[in-house]
Order: sequence, then C-alpha cells, then structure tokens
Amino acid sequence: MSTLLEKAVKNLGDTVTHAIEFTSDARAVVVYDDDSVLSKTLTQAYGQVLPEQTFLLFRDLGAEDIMKQIEALSPGDLVILVQSTNFRLNEFRIRIELFKRGLKTIEHAHLDRFDEDQLERYIDTLAYDPDYYRPLGHALKKRVDACKKITVTCPGTTLVYDSPFEEARLNIGDYSQMKNVGGTFPIGEVFSEPADLSQVNGEVRIFAYPGKDHILRECEPFTALIKDGILSAPDGPEGFKEMLEMIEEKSPVHVREFGLGLNPAIGKGRIINDVTAFERMRGLHLSLGSKHSIYKKPGLPRKAAGYHIDVFLDLEQIKIDDEVVFENDRYTVS
Repeated sequence: MSTLLEKAVKNLGDTVTHAIEFTSDARAVVVYDDDSVLSKTLTQAYGQVLPEQTFLLFRDLGAEDIMKQIEALSPGDLVILVQSTNFRLNEFRIRIELFKRGLKTIEHAHLDRFDEDQLERYIDTLAYDPDYYRPLGHALKKRVDACKKITVTCPGTTLVYDSPFEEARLNIGDYSQMKNVGGTFPIGEVFSEPADLSQVNGEVRIFAYPGKDHILRECEPFTALIKDGILSAPDGPEGFKEMLEMIEEKSPVHVREFGLGLNPAIGKGRIINDVTAFERMRGLHLSLGSKHSIYKKPGLPRKAAGYHIDVFLDLEQIKIDDEVVFENDRYTVS
C-alpha cells in the first residue's frame, strides 16, 4: 500500500470516527468517480475505512438511480461524495438536500484541480485531531464574538477593524451544537465579518488569490489598500486587477469575511489549487465583493448576486482587542 494511500486511510478514518462520529449501526453510501488520481485514492481509502458499505460509481448509475439509493437511507446515515468536478444529482446543491434529509455528509469536490505535487498536501489537510481543532476553534470564537477591535499586521502594513464582529461560525469537526453534521472537506476555520463593514481601514499584503478559472495563484506579496471597507490595489498584478474589475461590475469591492484558517498542512509556500480547500489554511483570508451566504447586511445580497472571492494574507500578527492571538505562523491562544 502506497504512502499516499496509507495517509488517506488514516486521515479519513479519523474523520469518519472522530468528526462525523459514524457508528457501525448506521449505513453509508459513497458516491464517487474515477476521473482523477485523488478521486481514485480517496475512494480506495474509504473502501478500507468502510468496507461493508455501499459504493456507487457515478458514471455507471447516473443521478436518478443514485438518488433512489440515497432516499432509502435514514437520518443519521452517511453520504460521502468523492468528485473530480462536482456531481449534479438534482437541481439543488446536493449537500443541502442531504442535510434536509438528516444525513451526515462528507463532500470532496474539484479533485481534478490539484497538481501532482499537491496530492499529498491535500491528503495531509484531511488529518483530523479533535484535541487541536476543537479547543482552538472555540477559544477563537469566544474572542471574536466579544471583541471591539481587531488589528491585522502584515510586513510593513496594518489593518484595523474598529468594529464589533458578527457571531463567529465554526468549521472544526465539532457538530455537537449544530443541526447538520459534516460539510465540505478539508475543514479547519473560524469565520465572521465586522458588524460595520465601513469601519475597516488600513493596508494588507496579499500572497494568493484565485483567477477567473477558480485556480489559486500564488504571487509575490503585494499591497492592497482598504478605506471605509472598500479595497483597491493599484500595484496589484494584472490578474488580480481583472478580478477587481469583475467584482466592480456588480458592486464596490467590499471586504467582508474575516476567515481564521486553522489547517496546518497548507499556507504560504504550501498552496493547493482549489480555493475552497485552501481557505482552511492556517492564517487569515478575507472575502471581496458584496456576497456572503451567512451574514446579512442592509443593501447587500446574501446569495443571488455579486461575488465572494477569497484572498490570502501574508500575515505577521492578529491582535483581538489587546491580545495577540496569531504570531510567527502560529495561534497563541490557549
């Protein structure tokens, strides 16, 4: 058994056991394709973690037959989606439909986006240690929820959030206080946004951003300016300026999500191409554009219009009120 597969078996086994809390009296259905190296590897690994469960090859069965098998499951059963792109099982986002049925869910999407040298790194992101993620996630949430001010420092720049924050949300593999169990993997994030978007001022340094093809670009860090919650980057690379122009067709470039990533497997110099996966990187990402599906602000869309584009900071320090919570590439809260 290859080292890659061995790692995948260990990491997915820990996820199924400790995060999802799947038990032997429940059923599981794994819907997969074999169109990428990662989808094949993860499917093999799940085959060892869940050898008695049902595995459905998407190409052979199609959406209708797969949905019939999912409909036969009971609340508390598990559905795992291993996708090189993104399965279309019905007109809705399938993960939302599974949650409505009370089904636990693990979703791996866009597995064909990763370069060969990123395959092991992605599998490393799937490692799950509840003794790391849970205490740290709850500690950060407690501080964000109570804060009055956050200061972000990058090399040569400072950004100040002179505002309380919305209630922080957790993606740490602890579903004990949540209606739904599971989601898109990898995990490892605490996110919020300022209650007053206009009270964000200063500068940041950005080292990575997605292109229009949704593939992440790592670049020489550049400075972006933020005034009254609106971002500009006159010295940014051309690809980044193109993204800003696209956002500006819908709205000003609002700075919204404040995403504290916890996943130690990825970061500056250790990127993976898929932005949804990379936003779990240990450090800080911000979302640009008017759209956020969780937080509601007057005059800004939650879902229907606008953009939500994540950018990743060349981070030195985060200070919540008077406490340093991140420094030297590590969280410093207890």
